Amino acid sequence: MRPRVTVEVHTASFVAEYVFDQQATCLVGRSQECDIKISDHHRSVSRRHCRLTVDPPRLQVRDLGSSFGTHVNGHRLGRLTEWVLTDGDEVRIGDVRLRIGVIDTEDNVTAPGEEPTAPVTAPGYELLRELGRGSQGVVHLARHLDSGQVVALKRMWTFGRVDDNARFAFRREVEGIRALRHPHIVRFQEAGDEDDALYFATEYCAEGNLEQLAARHGGKIPRVDALAVVRQVLSALSHAHQAILPVSPQPDGENTHARGLVHRDVKPANILLAGTGPEGRPLVKLGDFGLAKAFERAGLSGHTRTGALGGTIPFAPRVQLVSYKYVGPEVDIWATAACLYWMLTGATPRDFPLGRDPVAIALREPVVRIRDRDPSVPPQLAKVIDEALTDTPRITVRTADELALALRDITL
Repeated sequence: MRPRVTVEVHTASFVAEYVFDQQATCLVGRSQECDIKISDHHRSVSRRHCRLTVDPPRLQVRDLGSSFGTHVNGHRLGRLTEWVLTDGDEVRIGDVRLRIGVIDTEDNVTAPGEEPTAPVTAPGYELLRELGRGSQGVVHLARHLDSGQVVALKRMWTFGRVDDNARFAFRREVEGIRALRHPHIVRFQEAGDEDDALYFATEYCAEGNLEQLAARHGGKIPRVDALAVVRQVLSALSHAHQAILPVSPQPDGENTHARGLVHRDVKPANILLAGTGPEGRPLVKLGDFGLAKAFERAGLSGHTRTGALGGTIPFAPRVQLVSYKYVGPEVDIWATAACLYWMLTGATPRDFPLGRDPVAIALREPVVRIRDRDPSVPPQLAKVIDEALTDTPRITVRTADELALALRDITL
């Protein structure tokens, strides 16, 4: 039997079921153009509320900027954030609930809440509660059983066997990530790859991320705080892009070293809050450093369209979408400038209208100049940001030190 996905729509007055056994993109909302049409009586559901991307047995949901939000198992998704759904998940849009069913290729139904081939536990850790999930895995707050230390534990989706070659490549990339030591990079604790279970343990930043900080400020972050944040991120990137990293022994037995590690997924959700720094400014740390490449080397990326492209589309330059495997440090600089733009304006550098393919927009549409978004942004700062977000025909600002220098003398 072919794998399939079912979506049950539950309201106070009726239940409807939609069945998918092949790839599909499905809009959900009150508009007539939606594939899953919700009655106009449900005013808390937006006209184009969310989008389901189906590739049985895989399924993702993306909020489309709805007024009341899209919630998965009680967790509200960020704008333009995709979330991997599994059997038994419940998606709430306003007062309507969508219940997800997934049947795999063996005609077996996954137990509610269970991730495909992901372990229920990680050896040596007690899982305390789920913190979030995405296209690459699920993150739990966990306690190390021997030390009692509380960590963020990320367990990967594997979708099948992980062979010895993939495991070796995965370990090799992990060693590079482990070598990064910087006050603005989340500390990497350890990784495990027992059987088909792959996981990372990192320090836990309890105060959330940049998205939550922006929400507390009504969607924008004060300029002086935004500049403090981006300077810390650039310091972290400068270290990582130039770091000497260990690599596995060569066939002749000699150890060699490589230089530099590219993040490839700098975005607000990966900039974590670690307290308060000098003059009361936010203290931040860059998380998920280098994991995208580690997943790729282990054969774990590419399970979703977004994962295959790499990064999060609104914070990725054009070159990253067309040449993901071969991009250099400059893509992290562009993404950092995009984060600064977002902190100051509450919007991403490009507009992503509902109903249009975001990849096509990123490849074809220009960046909106920042003073066209917010004329109050100081001209000197706007010039630096606009230049840093130039990505056609190539990225203009290519190193962390270059952007940091341009921002050094900015006065607000």
